[in-house]
Amino acid sequence: MSLLGAMSTAISGLTAQSNAFGNISDNIANSQTVGFKRIGTNFEDLLTNSTASINQSGAVLATPDYQNTLQGTITQSSNPLSMAIAGQGFFPISLLSGGQVGTVNFSPQQFYTRAGDFTMDKSGYLVNSNGGYLNGWPINPQTGQINRTTLAPIQVTQSVYNPVATSTVDMAANLPATPTAGVPINAQVSVYDTLGTSHIISLGLTQTSPGVWSVAINSPDDIGAPALGAATINFGPIASGNAVPDGTVGSITGPTGTLTATSFATNSPASLSFTTDFGNGPQAIALHLGTFGQASGLTQYAGTSFQLEGINQNGVPQGSFSSASVTSAGDIQVNYNNGQVRTIARVPVTTFSAPDQLQRQNGSSFTATVNSGQPLNEDAGINGAGTIKTSSQEASNVDIATEFSNLIVAQQAYSANAKIVTTADQLLQATLNMKQ
Repeated sequence: MSLLGAMSTAISGLTAQSNAFGNISDNIANSQTVGFKRIGTNFEDLLTNSTASINQSGAVLATPDYQNTLQGTITQSSNPLSMAIAGQGFFPISLLSGGQVGTVNFSPQQFYTRAGDFTMDKSGYLVNSNGGYLNGWPINPQTGQINRTTLAPIQVTQSVYNPVATSTVDMAANLPATPTAGVPINAQVSVYDTLGTSHIISLGLTQTSPGVWSVAINSPDDIGAPALGAATINFGPIASGNAVPDGTVGSITGPTGTLTATSFATNSPASLSFTTDFGNGPQAIALHLGTFGQASGLTQYAGTSFQLEGINQNGVPQGSFSSASVTSAGDIQVNYNNGQVRTIARVPVTTFSAPDQLQRQNGSSFTATVNSGQPLNEDAGINGAGTIKTSSQEASNVDIATEFSNLIVAQQAYSANAKIVTTADQLLQATLNMKQ
């Protein structure tokens, strides 16, 4: 029986080493696969009977040793949608299921991956090289609110950025305390109507007495009269009669035409509002001049020349899709050629209590199991989740030198087991020949 046992044990060794060869070859073949996680091999002794006086030969069993937590090298990529996770965690993805030709049907099963080489397909979905569709939390582009109760494939569907009519203009400038007499100061700002057409609003500022300035607002494209109205801006406590520091806006008085002004209140906004009509109906615009009593927005300090620090408005023309990108927070942003950016989703990082126990679907995609624990979707860098590296990708965690070393060991072990089989066969043949 010992010879038969030796042969049986050696055959199990051949099978185990054959499995090891399979794992090694899989690792080497995928040494350049993005996000691939290598598989090692554990060998377990199957004991039959062993006492103080007898030991029966058993067998060996090869079991896979999954190394999902061993991180591969993170390298830079020219793809702005490529991502890599530095630390623990996975990208949640969906895979396609069967359906009608030309439709996109996703499997209800949730998958996870470290392969972050995502690109945009023709339908606007973000897909990696293994066909995994990136999932994320939807973001309301108007409010910026993240819906963390929903995890769905990210799709860029808004190819056009609708125009936004100007409603506010912010002005920051210093009016000279001693300007050139009789020379008005002019400033202009481009605003947008509801159709995204640009129009000029001009401001004419003239000092009428120390600390007192008259401002006239004109809209050349107004379908009525270009002159929208005028008002008086008073700086400092003497001109305004209010307890404000010298050189700061103390009051806005005497608005005419379509102009209205905010009343004085310490540390409250100072602004002029006016209404113009570019042919699409009345459009109200608020001109923000800073804060009453503070050196912000419009001021009047020493000098003889006008210093415009900035005049900005919140309207935008129509924009077309330019590109998509991702931030280190995992926010997917859509960029438009009008300079605007719309955030549509945030990519969470999914962690597990035992990631090596995930069920491998292929070298880069996994599903949760009872032993892996429940998936926890976290913001990048929060509660143990890894951080997201943008324009990067994680290489395979296979080390070629280690695999070839393992290959040599497995080859020697396989040859040794084969030698045992042939030797046991010769001994059995000699035993049979003893009867002749």
